[in-house]
Amino acid sequence: MMVTQLVEKAMKRAQSAKASLSQGESTQVSFENDKLKSVGSAQSTHLEVRVIVDGKVGSSHTTDVDDTDGVVARALETAEFGSPAHFEFPGPADAPDVKLFDDAVGPVTKGQMVEIGEEMMALVKDYNSDVLVEAGVSKNVGRRELATSAGVVHASEGTHFSVHVHGQWIRGTDILEAGDSFGWRRRQIDHRAVAGRAVERFRLAERIAPIRSGEMPVIFTSEGVNVLGYALVLGVNGKNVFLGSSPLAGRLGEALADERVSVVDDPLIDYASGSGQVDDDGVPRQVTPLIENGVLRNFLYDLDAAGRSGAKSTGNGVGCWPTNLVVEEGTTSYEQMIADTQEGLLVHDVLGLGQGNAINGDFSVNVQLGYKIEDGRVVGRVKDVMLAGNTYDALKNVAAIGDRAEWVWGIFGGASLLPPIKIGGLSVVAK
Repeated sequence: MMVTQLVEKAMKRAQSAKASLSQGESTQVSFENDKLKSVGSAQSTHLEVRVIVDGKVGSSHTTDVDDTDGVVARALETAEFGSPAHFEFPGPADAPDVKLFDDAVGPVTKGQMVEIGEEMMALVKDYNSDVLVEAGVSKNVGRRELATSAGVVHASEGTHFSVHVHGQWIRGTDILEAGDSFGWRRRQIDHRAVAGRAVERFRLAERIAPIRSGEMPVIFTSEGVNVLGYALVLGVNGKNVFLGSSPLAGRLGEALADERVSVVDDPLIDYASGSGQVDDDGVPRQVTPLIENGVLRNFLYDLDAAGRSGAKSTGNGVGCWPTNLVVEEGTTSYEQMIADTQEGLLVHDVLGLGQGNAINGDFSVNVQLGYKIEDGRVVGRVKDVMLAGNTYDALKNVAAIGDRAEWVWGIFGGASLLPPIKIGGLSVVAK
């Protein structure tokens, strides 16, 4: 393989080396303002070489597979000015068995993808012809190769298929936006159900409901749980822990959340978007419990952060980011959460997540799509509302966890399998 040849070239000067090659072909179909906008395909290549020379790390990237001498030379040159190496590239180890490739993805034609997009748009337009609709369908088929100077040689093939539909409904000065999406490594996606969920969000928002300012129960839908997950992902990042910027540093074994809260990073779920066999460092992927019955158990590490911290890589390189973040399901149905709420806020999507002092858990966000709950039912959409609180305080004030988790786009890549969560009280500010 080309990657082994690159490693051999690099080892003429380096003490340790790694090379990786990713190649893929993607096809996208997009619709905008109720019309087909574009249909296209593209091929991609990414070649990377990382080296350790005299105790320093160097790296180089290229999209030109013929530039093998150049990419190696540049990696060796950058090592002179690189950061100190606190790790060695790994040797051979058994990679876990996880399904990443679906034979049904590649044969999907552009015409079939157009039909899927048109059908999703039609379902939304059938609900309300005044809604301007955009939609998209995409597929990707790729191959990845990786080798290290310690003897790792790994190759894998992967696929991905995704759909989304989004609408905008303008009524005078009021602009309502709602939609839904789903993607994973299999062709099997119920795009009609995706469109149906988008329509349901519009239905719930047809009426604008006033809401008071004050502290009240807040239910986060599966998508809305990302508001709480953002700070947690930053907090368990091994690099942030080593640098001391994470408020969770030194707190392993402490009760961090309600005992019903359990969170794992699981890259071994068949066909999930963030799944894989080895990480970018060549370390085998593994399931890592982060919070177990409310107790903080582990951080996520790549080789560099693990070396700096005196820890072991969890297979989350490069960057210490999660793969598939999974929150354990609870015992309360979504419908019962709403029925048990006399007055509260249902949050689906927000604006401004990550602004402010996010790593400490603080959030103050505008509710982009949220609903008023009154006497145990959703009575309409809220407007001009802000939500404020702290993730770690909220996780200690969990009132209920949903009994059915759903896949949503992940934070910082990957995917998340999240149930709805009800928090006993958060600050709601209405203008």
